[in-house]
Amino acid sequence: MNKPNPRSILRVAIAAFAIIGALHAGGARAAEETIAALANQTHFHGIAVDAADPSRIYLATHHGLFVTGPNGKTQPVSSTRDDFMGFTTHPSDPSILMASGHPAGGGNLGFILSKDGGRSWQKIASGVNGSVDFHQMDVSKADPNVVFGVFGDLQRSSDGGHTWARVAPAPAGIIALAASSQDVTVLYAATQTGLMRSSDGGRKWQPIYDAKGPATMAHVTRDGRLYAFVVGTGLIRTSEKNFSWQALGSGFGDDYVLHLAADPTNERKLYAVTFNSRTHAQRVIASGDGGTSWTTLGAE
Repeated sequence: MNKPNPRSILRVAIAAFAIIGALHAGGARAAEETIAALANQTHFHGIAVDAADPSRIYLATHHGLFVTGPNGKTQPVSSTRDDFMGFTTHPSDPSILMASGHPAGGGNLGFILSKDGGRSWQKIASGVNGSVDFHQMDVSKADPNVVFGVFGDLQRSSDGGHTWARVAPAPAGIIALAASSQDVTVLYAATQTGLMRSSDGGRKWQPIYDAKGPATMAHVTRDGRLYAFVVGTGLIRTSEKNFSWQALGSGFGDDYVLHLAADPTNERKLYAVTFNSRTHAQRVIASGDGGTSWTTLGAE
């Protein structure tokens, strides 16, 4: 049997995200349920650890914001069932969350902000040529006033999301965007052709990992660890200070890591959202040893 082409599989996976959203347009239930049950009704667009209470894990979905704990049971947080596509937390204020995406009634959300841990949201700006729908978005850990988002082109805000300016075209085939913790001008992008880095705020990009497989995730922690997932290689990690890559294992089978979150109080605790290229199933997984081994949260 011929080995499947990773790029073809990735295109199927990306297309499947839209299918999941269409199948579950009715919205997720409000009652407590397992992550696995929630995954059967919606799609996960982001994950983050609540720095104020690291036992709480945010799950940004096609139908609102949810929170889960070590028991794998989910509860809705947001008063809205909007589609949170771009989603990130403030690096120093755990009560502030940032998002973009689609309102439940259609259209685009623009750049929205929550100051109460996701319970209520306010539209801060429409963005350039908006209202925007940032599918990739991140806030700079080096300067939390600087936020980046992709809506066709790469856009940048220098005042916490209130005003936006176009930077340049986004990297071709971009899947994920991550801002540096060390330098406000440094960005990373996971793309269908590999892992990329920009040192001039997103105008020019260079590959930073030798393997040529598609990269499906890039995430930078507050203390300068860069994580990425490269198809055919698996989960990898480096420090922004020395760029010496370490493989954290390739035992993900047909699963791709799409989103990753690190516990800011314990660098060995990681959480991730995965997508299976064969079954189209989603999982939320957790690691207590820095990414070497993983367990599934909230399995049925």
